[in-house]
Amino acid sequence: MITELEYLTAKKYTLSLHTTTPELGLAISNFAGETRSDVWNLGRDLSSYVHQYLVDFIQPQTWEDLAFIAVAKGPGGFTGTRIGVVIARTLGQQLAIPVFAISTLAAVAWMEESKSKKGQAIAVEMPAQRGKVFAAIYQLTPDSSGITALLPDTVLTPAAWQETLANWNTDYQLIEAKSGLAATVTSVLELAYVEWQQGQRPNWSEALPYYGQHPVEV
Repeated sequence: MITELEYLTAKKYTLSLHTTTPELGLAISNFAGETRSDVWNLGRDLSSYVHQYLVDFIQPQTWEDLAFIAVAKGPGGFTGTRIGVVIARTLGQQLAIPVFAISTLAAVAWMEESKSKKGQAIAVEMPAQRGKVFAAIYQLTPDSSGITALLPDTVLTPAAWQETLANWNTDYQLIEAKSGLAATVTSVLELAYVEWQQGQRPNWSEALPYYGQHPVEV
């Protein structure tokens, strides 16, 4: 029986999408030394051009080369987040491969910890609508092979978030996720690969967006 890595190395690649902001982030890897990624600031044109960028980016690989797809599920902009998740779900269904929906905030925390290697908890905050913030606190697993949500993604008032941090009982590093989030598309892919190695094979129908807030006040 071949190992997971041998399976990927022999014939399979993995693809991730990040569309929760006006930027498009794409990454592809076989986790055997070949990884490439890119980011484009498409603004309002993201919905119009994302499919063409995806088709161009994946070459010279083909759709049949993909073992799984990962997508940033939010929080983020409502329209962009929905577009990315719908594309990932559609590809997963058509190709009959797993789809991993990864938190935008978790990807930020993973990238930051990969750079700092401090081992601290990573508190991530991101502006939300109506004067609130998206917030979460993550930490590496004891074996540093993955990431655990100490405080799952949530929406808070700035005051409530500050109170949460003031009462937090362990050291943490605070990260403000305001721009350049699509650059974490590689982190989205790496976190999905961690889950893949753990034996998880989520069906495309399980990939759901996390909006955190209704786009219209109710």
